[in-house]
Parts: sequence; C-alpha cells; structure tokens
Amino acid sequence: MGRILIVDDTLFMRTLLKNIIFSGGHDIVGEAGDGDEGVEKYKELKPDLVTMDVVMPKMNGIEALKSIRAFDPNAKIVMCTAVGQEQMVKLAIKSGAKGYIVKPFQAPKVIEELNNVLGS
Repeated sequence: MGRILIVDDTLFMRTLLKNIIFSGGHDIVGEAGDGDEGVEKYKELKPDLVTMDVVMPKMNGIEALKSIRAFDPNAKIVMCTAVGQEQMVKLAIKSGAKGYIVKPFQAPKVIEELNNVLGS
C-alpha cells in the first residue's frame, strides 16, 4: 500500500483518481492544484508516489517533476497525460518520471501502473 500525492489542476480529475487509487488499496496523503503547490506538498508530505498532470497553470508537470527530482532524486512520479501528448511523456520520462497513465483513466491500468512503480 502506497502513500500517494495527486497533482492535477482539475478537481474532477483529482476526485476520479482518488476513487481509483482508494479502490486499489492505496492512501491519498494530499492533493495539489498546480505544479508549485505539488512541489511544496511533496516536500511537506514525502509521499511514496506522485501522480502528476502534465498540463497545469503556474508550473507545468514537467517543471514540477524536475523540481521534485532535484529535491529527491529517488522520487517516484507517474505522469497523467491526455491522448496525443506523447512528446510530453517522452520528455517526462527523460526528466525522471517512472511511468505514465493516460486520460480518460481506466481503473485497472491506473492501479497496475501505480503498483508497478511502487514495486520498483
């Protein structure tokens, strides 16, 4: 069971992810609505894993990923991306993301990816 931080600028997406993550037996330790807040919450909560939206205001997911990895090189971050954002995913993986999940979310695939990353 992992302690997970959800970073997404859309309340609907955070709620959807929360329900999926709970159903997979994990705990939600916090939520953030933009990259800046996500970085601060990471430092404060030190979660086992972060789900990070790619496109957000203030600081996008790639920048937030880089900030968190600079603070904690072992951070486990899974990017949340929409279909058609393959280039962003490649950049995120190159920047240290451990995996990605695609919107619209399919619960079994989300749980599988989170469990894989938590187990690595």
